[in-house]
Amino acid sequence: MTKWAVIYSSVTGNTRQIAEAIAQKADDADIFRVQDAPQDLSAYDVVAIGYWLRLGQPDPLTLKYLAGVENAKVVFFQTHGTAPTSEHAITSFARAGYHLGAGCEILGTFGCRGKINPAMLEKRKQAGPDDPHGGPQSEERWRLAATHPDAQDIAAAQDLVERMEHKLVLKARFAAKQAAKLAALQQQRKQE
Repeated sequence: MTKWAVIYSSVTGNTRQIAEAIAQKADDADIFRVQDAPQDLSAYDVVAIGYWLRLGQPDPLTLKYLAGVENAKVVFFQTHGTAPTSEHAITSFARAGYHLGAGCEILGTFGCRGKINPAMLEKRKQAGPDDPHGGPQSEERWRLAATHPDAQDIAAAQDLVERMEHKLVLKARFAAKQAAKLAALQQQRKQE
């Protein structure tokens, strides 16, 4: 059985919804707000860390926490007001990985749209036409974000758990095969 730590930061509730979906799907999971999460994660097989985006990277609380995460198999999940396939969304995963502590392995990622903080949305509505995040050109993006996370996003987040657990099984099989090959090679060398 795979033991999960699901750690999240959420202001509007978007990332919390995804965290709860992941924790519900995992057979054995502990869920924490980032400010309450343990620093010692050695009891967990998978550490899922979720956040909202600020300035194209995880929010400040999560950034601070990431530096202390060491020697863990990590899954990132994020919510944001833009398309999950946008450059903004994709590069933010790289920025999250950059802030991880030593010895971590990133197993996978998940991102979905999420409602924009109402205070931020009002600020964006007042932005001029040169602001890439505001103005009338962004209204469709805001409209789409307001409908997420939806049932499809929740199902996709739960599917992530299955995919990551399957990946762990495949990695363990591969490691066992490699160890067997190495043992056979060492045995052969002893006989020569």
